[in-house]
Amino acid sequence: MSLDARKPDTPGDDAPLRRDPARTRTRLLDAAIAEFSEQGIHGARTDRIARRAGTNIRMLYHYFGSKDDLYLAALEVVLAELRHDELRIDPEQGDPLEGLLHVFDYVDGHFGSHPALRKLLAFENLNEARHLGRSEKMLAMSSPVIVLIRRLLQRGAAAGSVRAGVDALHLYVSMVSLAYYGRAHAYTLSHIFGKDLHKPAWQRAHLKQTREMVASFLRP
Repeated sequence: MSLDARKPDTPGDDAPLRRDPARTRTRLLDAAIAEFSEQGIHGARTDRIARRAGTNIRMLYHYFGSKDDLYLAALEVVLAELRHDELRIDPEQGDPLEGLLHVFDYVDGHFGSHPALRKLLAFENLNEARHLGRSEKMLAMSSPVIVLIRRLLQRGAAAGSVRAGVDALHLYVSMVSLAYYGRAHAYTLSHIFGKDLHKPAWQRAHLKQTREMVASFLRP
């Protein structure tokens, strides 16, 4: 289930949560994602996170050790969910160009439906990825999507349906840029250009254009 779609229960659930460690930990992570995406690591407060999760501060430190470790765990969760969506393609099946476009569809759809991910990435970029740099999971978590894209590119080039010489990481960063920028900066761009970029119709039109940009670049 999408983290942005989950709603924290009331604090009155504290007693049942203590009897279910896995549920308590999940609730704390959900609450942390909400708090950190709204406030950033410096503005977030662990007592608010504990209240949002319906538990107490002692349980937060029991499961996560520190505010910094909880923040890193929250980042790993939202990025793991993005990877889950991206890896829904079998690189050995179907038309490679369509497979690459489906990867873009999943990236775009995920960024569109997970505002917390966009905000957390923005805060972590401001912090120069100091917390992600401590993650022992991130490289192993991120490598498979590059391997998938590289395999689709290889198959497409061999079949003549995809241009040769495309670098998988450059392509992925371009996909993320097209999916991310128009949403992450929609507030400022809307004011600058006098057009509401948040409207679903604008976002659909933008996706149609960016998808065709990716397709045009990839065709031989």
